[in-house]
Amino acid sequence: MALWGGRFSTGPDEAFKQFNDSLPFDYQLAEQDIIGSVAWAGALKQVNVLNQQEYDDLVAALNKLLDEVKANPQAVAVAGHEDIHSYVESALIDKVGDLAKKLHTGRSRNDQVATDFRLWCRDTAEHILEAIAELKGEFIALAERELGTILPGYTHLQRAQPVLFSHWCMAYVEMLERDESRLSDAKNRMNYCPLGSGALAGTAYPIDRQMLAEGLGFTGATRNSLDAVSDRDFVVELLSCASISMIHLSRMAEDLIFYNSGEAGFIELSDGVTSGSSLMPQKKNPDALELIRGKTGRVFGAFSAMMMTLKALPLAYNKDMQEDKEGLFDAMPTWLACIHMAQACIKGIKVNADKTLAAAKGGHSNATELADYLVAKGIPFREGHHIVGTLVQMAIAQGNNLEDLSLEQFKSVHSIFESDVYPVLEIDACIKARQALGGTSLEQVTSAIKYAKKNSK
Repeated sequence: MALWGGRFSTGPDEAFKQFNDSLPFDYQLAEQDIIGSVAWAGALKQVNVLNQQEYDDLVAALNKLLDEVKANPQAVAVAGHEDIHSYVESALIDKVGDLAKKLHTGRSRNDQVATDFRLWCRDTAEHILEAIAELKGEFIALAERELGTILPGYTHLQRAQPVLFSHWCMAYVEMLERDESRLSDAKNRMNYCPLGSGALAGTAYPIDRQMLAEGLGFTGATRNSLDAVSDRDFVVELLSCASISMIHLSRMAEDLIFYNSGEAGFIELSDGVTSGSSLMPQKKNPDALELIRGKTGRVFGAFSAMMMTLKALPLAYNKDMQEDKEGLFDAMPTWLACIHMAQACIKGIKVNADKTLAAAKGGHSNATELADYLVAKGIPFREGHHIVGTLVQMAIAQGNNLEDLSLEQFKSVHSIFESDVYPVLEIDACIKARQALGGTSLEQVTSAIKYAKKNSK
């Protein structure tokens, strides 16, 4: 039975019913709807709408229903009701009869769903924060395992300067820490309870909304009933957090896909996150990473759709807002799955240190050190940059690296060069020189790892 049928002389058209009903997806709010209903029963008891026996009977029935929906949530999805609220009320009527009809006193589906959804989002955010922490830990563990491994750093996908592989790992730790911070902030902002706001104007019963909110684990109650029932900023924020984090995961995936390629050969992914070809027996494809990269667009789509749905909606509640759930219900599990899969990929990586070192030594990635050498000799950097560019051309023409040039060749470009140039060009010296905070020297990377581990506790 619809919760609003008295106003209508006939029932809804079947096509409209299918178009309108949300139970096939908002069944996922069943647990939250029941938990919120238990709290609301307590609020009604406090204002004498329910007596003690009625309250006890309702709560017992709600707790029994909670066990049932936990055991078989899919059964709720196909129960044929309009939405999760009508399902719960109908199930309660089956258990306690007309007493169940008293539970909706002073409450609207508008404040009810806003509360349910915030509870679901809060729970989901907590699960995702745990997953991000685990992925961060995996990056830190890999950084510790590969602390001495040297990797070519890239700009424009061209070899630029050598870095420690651990420095690459810690770059993603920085991104994940920002993801944690953003999601924690969003979780704190969403943690205010709309229940007791009614349809839009507030409830007519003297409910202690602050006590009600705290009983549900909220920081407090929302302060404006119009805003409380129509606010979906928390959905937008969650999808924004997801989208930014998926950018980070996608960039990581792209790096590793390249590092795993036959052309680079820097890493080998574990068999558990790769697949083969149905035609080419030799193939080992980085499917997990490619799917992370591909699913990023799916999360972006949910974010974009939510903003378009909310744009220009008048206050207060509008049925457009029913579109807030399917995108989020898809995006959040997708984000969580990608975090878990990224963790599996990082955990199983085998780094080919010989290949990363050989690549780091190639491409004249010590050219900046050579320019700095000239600066130390008193030559302005811009002039030194030009001198080094000339030497790079010379080395390329001869098929050599800069460190392979003879002292006479160096002096042919500028007389200031001495034999002390060669230690500067050694790759370990290139790494060691980056001692400033945030640099790729062993000391700085070790410090970054210690800092991250301390902050993760």
